[in-house]
Amino acid sequence: MSAPLENLETQLEMFIENVRQIRIIVSDFQPQGQNVLNQKINSLVTGLQEIDKLRSQVQDVYVPFEVFFDYIDQDKNPQLYTKDCVEKALAKNEEVKGKIESLKKFKSNLLLELFKTFPNEMHSYRAYRKDSM
Repeated sequence: MSAPLENLETQLEMFIENVRQIRIIVSDFQPQGQNVLNQKINSLVTGLQEIDKLRSQVQDVYVPFEVFFDYIDQDKNPQLYTKDCVEKALAKNEEVKGKIESLKKFKSNLLLELFKTFPNEMHSYRAYRKDSM
C-alpha cells in the first residue's frame, strides 16, 4: 500500500507545483508567455489524468472525516490528527486507570468492612472462593 500512496503523493506534489507556476505566469501575464501558459495548462490536465489513473490503487484507503473537516478545512496540518488521537487515547487511558484504582480501593475497603460486620459469613465466602482475597 505504501508505493501507491507514494506515487499519489508525488503526482499531487507535481500538480501543486504546476498550479504554482501557472499562478506566477498569470499574475504577471505577458502576451509572449501564452505558449508557456498553454504548455503548463496542458501539463496540468495531464497531471489530473495521472492522478485519476492512481485512483483505483488508493480507493480502499480510509481517511476519517475529522481530518477533512477539523484539520484541512481549518488550515491545520492533517498529521496533527494522529497526534491528537494519541493524546486523547492517553488521557482516556489515565482516566480508566484512575477508575480501576478507585474500584480496587473500594473492593478492598468493602471487604474489610464486610469482614468486620459479618465475620462468619465472610469466612464462609472466603472458603467458598478458595482464595485469600
